[in-house]
Amino acid sequence: MGHHVHVRLSQGLSVSADGELIEHSRCRCGATFTKVFDAEDGKPEDGARG
Repeated sequence: MGHHVHVRLSQGLSVSADGELIEHSRCRCGATFTKVFDAEDGKPEDGARG
């Protein structure tokens, strides 16, 4: 019997009422995952590459 490894397939992004970025993903087996990023915790990313 083999082991199952969850492969997280992106299902999109949303923004909560509190301004958090929420990443939604799922596995083909039906498992779902949510990852929350708090925008207040860090500095904005610098888009410039040097």
